[in-house]
Amino acid sequence: MNVGVPRESVPYEKRVALVPDAIKKLVAAGLGVVVEAGAGFGAGVTDEMYRAAGATVVDGATQILGKSDIILKVQPPSLEEARAIKEGTILISFLQPVRNRDILQALASQRVTAFSMHRVPRITRAQSMDALSSQSSIAGYKAALMAASNLGKLMPLMMTAAGTIRPSSAFILGAGVAGLQAIATTKRLGAVVSAFDVRPAVKEQVESLGAKFIDIELQAKDTETAGGYAKELSEDSSRKVRELLHETLRGMDAVITTALVPDRPAPRLITEDMVKDMRPGSVIVDMAAEAGGNCELTEVGKSVVRHGVTIIGPYDLATTVPAHASQMYSRNISSLVLSQVKNRRLDLNFEDEIVNAMVVTHMGEMRA
Repeated sequence: MNVGVPRESVPYEKRVALVPDAIKKLVAAGLGVVVEAGAGFGAGVTDEMYRAAGATVVDGATQILGKSDIILKVQPPSLEEARAIKEGTILISFLQPVRNRDILQALASQRVTAFSMHRVPRITRAQSMDALSSQSSIAGYKAALMAASNLGKLMPLMMTAAGTIRPSSAFILGAGVAGLQAIATTKRLGAVVSAFDVRPAVKEQVESLGAKFIDIELQAKDTETAGGYAKELSEDSSRKVRELLHETLRGMDAVITTALVPDRPAPRLITEDMVKDMRPGSVIVDMAAEAGGNCELTEVGKSVVRHGVTIIGPYDLATTVPAHASQMYSRNISSLVLSQVKNRRLDLNFEDEIVNAMVVTHMGEMRA
């Protein structure tokens, strides 16, 4: 069986689905690997490095989309790419089914078996495959650096001959993987950090990183899914959260928002009125920008100033650290493939909890 790795077609995407170390493992398991020329350049991987690892390098995506048995990607395929994939192929990438129904329909019509890396179940056996966590950790780190570099203040306490500079205050909205990494990084940069999450269970994790957890009484059943993700709040709980945030944001210099519900539009938590009451010169980094944004003034892919506040709406921040992001993603996706390889072939077991959770199209049908 051939595993194909095309170049990513999304303009800003620098990551690649496989790096040479993972290719060696797939080749050792009896799978052939074909990589499109230039696929790894953005992540610092040359075609020569792929060849040395045992892969075949080809020009153009046609040979990969139309001939591979398994296709590995980071971003969802475009509609054109989806229609070019040969019937019966297995596709694995971040698909986000709710936001990409047209692409899923095209994949189903090609009878493609598609796996979404957003849907790796949170079980011990799948930890090495959890790409959402690995990429979110990188994004949280980068968001903290972005906040610091766009703030017109220093983050840490500094005692100088010219006087003492007080540390900046940072607020992290959402304490999942991305939020916890943002907390740890802003803390290392010297800021006074506080955080909020609708899930009270994360309070201990927040405080273990040296941040203050801002608490609010919500019903536990209203805050967390069975898989451990934050869930969409009821209107009453949303109102309580907005009131708390409005008061909290008044005293913050840097705000990083990470609130996302998988496969859903981002919850709007920061209103224009809240922004108006923030300190002039403060910064918001909205990590949920691509899903609509946690701040109603966010513009995806742009940095704008509204009411004296800089609001940054980046695309997927993990792609701005492409070397390490690709290394981690490659391990995640290759672990998934290798878990299903038997006798030098990919033998999907739909009774496997991992496969059952991740497959979104199969045998011409949409399962998401």
